[in-house]
Amino acid sequence: MITSLKYTHSDLMTMPDDGKRREILDGELYVIPSPVNYHQKILLNLTFAFCRFLETHPLGEIRFAPLDVIFSEHDVLEPDLLFVLNEHREFLQDWVRGAPDLVVEILSPATEARDRVLKLKAYARYGVGEYWIVDPAKQVIEIHRLAESGYKPAAKRTSGEVVETPLLPGFTLVVDQVFQP
Repeated sequence: MITSLKYTHSDLMTMPDDGKRREILDGELYVIPSPVNYHQKILLNLTFAFCRFLETHPLGEIRFAPLDVIFSEHDVLEPDLLFVLNEHREFLQDWVRGAPDLVVEILSPATEARDRVLKLKAYARYGVGEYWIVDPAKQVIEIHRLAESGYKPAAKRTSGEVVETPLLPGFTLVVDQVFQP
């Protein structure tokens, strides 16, 4: 039973285990449709790239959806992929309880507006250092880095280009490999 005017993480725990993904932004509940096959392939490609790098450079840990990131009782998100530096490892508990250092969202028609506006603002508000928006339709990776006034666009990478991040010195990601079918 929902007991508050705004949804909370506790409310999520009382919802049926029906396979649906749910997120809460400012107390508002969003039910997320199941991702399509290509979305999952992109997620797999990204996960493998990070895991290969982290095998020889153990700077932190990678996680992928579904996994709640609990920023507050009224803000619980499920990014497609997240990275937590070793110095913030205490955030990795039953769920993630704190701001990951890097979050990746793979756009879909049903989530694009929320990912580009609401989630961008929420991730910045809670201190996620870097936010990547992966656009399968355009085959582009947009990188946003946290500044005092929110996110600033840091890079936009497309076919033939490489993605890098100061969070992982030496890490390079070839954009074309991310979008391989």
